[in-house]
Amino acid sequence: MTEIRLTNSRTRRKEALAPIRADDVRMYLCGPTVYDRAHLGNARPVVMFDVLFRLLRHVYGADHVSYVRNFTDVDDKINAAALARREAGATGTLEELIRARTAETIDWYHADMDALGALRPALRGEATDRAEPRATDYIPEMIAMIGQLVADGHAYAAEGHVLFDVRSFPDYGALSGRSVDDMIAGARVEVAPFKRDPMDFVLWKPSDDDLPGWDSPWGRGRPGWHIECSAMSAALLGESFDIHGGGIDLQFPHHENEIAQSCCAHPEAEFARIWLHNEMLQVEGRKMSKSLGNFFTVRDLLDQGVPGEVIRFVFLMTHYRKPMDWTADKAREAEATLRKWRGLAGDTLPGAPDPAVIAALADDLNTAGALARLHEMARALPGPTAPAFVGSAQLLGLLTPELGAWATAAPDLTALADRLAALRAAAKQSRDFAPVDALKAALISAGVEVRMTASGVDLVAGPGFDPARLPEPV
Repeated sequence: MTEIRLTNSRTRRKEALAPIRADDVRMYLCGPTVYDRAHLGNARPVVMFDVLFRLLRHVYGADHVSYVRNFTDVDDKINAAALARREAGATGTLEELIRARTAETIDWYHADMDALGALRPALRGEATDRAEPRATDYIPEMIAMIGQLVADGHAYAAEGHVLFDVRSFPDYGALSGRSVDDMIAGARVEVAPFKRDPMDFVLWKPSDDDLPGWDSPWGRGRPGWHIECSAMSAALLGESFDIHGGGIDLQFPHHENEIAQSCCAHPEAEFARIWLHNEMLQVEGRKMSKSLGNFFTVRDLLDQGVPGEVIRFVFLMTHYRKPMDWTADKAREAEATLRKWRGLAGDTLPGAPDPAVIAALADDLNTAGALARLHEMARALPGPTAPAFVGSAQLLGLLTPELGAWATAAPDLTALADRLAALRAAAKQSRDFAPVDALKAALISAGVEVRMTASGVDLVAGPGFDPARLPEPV
């Protein structure tokens, strides 16, 4: 069986994946807070974990992998969005408005992630809503876990709140590599007179009549963010499971707090064995920010005509543990490559993936290395290796039928390529390159990338391809 090695953020070294149960490899990804569209940075961990999900299914079998990704549907931003709707004249209770808003946003999220080729999470091969839990469906489990933490002396009630006592967990800070005192010195923490320690974090907070709330031993209120994932992962994957991850921005405080409360609530368990974190995303070399005017959602790109498969390819070009830079040039390169690959593969059915592609992915999800191998394989197409090529690409979530609609109209540019090659051959004799330059300019104007090498002429429809502007092949 293929050995998968992953860089564990907690130990800071690459480790072999040794599943707790080989018949059910279990992983959890922190999902979105569903108040608005997913921006491009939100999509990076989804694509990364989708590649890992595909690899695990290939190695262990689809029925032996469980993947849970939650929806946070109780949050102050969601409350604010619902209140704004009510003030704008929307009818219904606040709870109904919140449910409508989160349901709408979950539909958006599914549509956008589907467009990127991300498989829906599944429990032992079954794609079910239980694999994408809503936080509000697990309030009883959260209350029970909080109650256990209070009973064991790891949490305390104060003024309608329940807070976790970070000093009660000696290993707090091990994931992010900082001591509690260092974190206090360098972090912006909520100052409240009822906190025993500035780093103590909220497990439960009170709700007034204008906020959603649930009855609890500490009064009507709602959960803190961190307790949600601990309760849902325990309910669906068990108190110990194999892999947990998300963006590096979640490492502290969210994941640090998850570890503390989960390990204290279940002291005999391991919680998550391996922690994975992807680095942040930039746009054209700068941090994505609304103030810089370079902030956009996945839907913005899709609506601009950037295919989801192209977005996915750009993500895969950079290793997940390195900062990723989204650029227009990378998108153009990805689209040209995918058009070429789809043209070369044709209607070939997928075969067994190439061992070198599997090896690259098994080595800490080296997607850039896997793509490099696909480029090598593409040079031998068309030919007998086509099934392995398609199977390898599909292991990465590329060249799937579901993502191919954008490229189905890819033109046959063979006649124009032959014409340009003939003009170039004639020009080498006559020394008159004007006809070559004219045809080349016309092709570029139609959005065709012209590649002229010693071995021949290659034409690829680029991102701005317009078949109506193509010159006649003659």
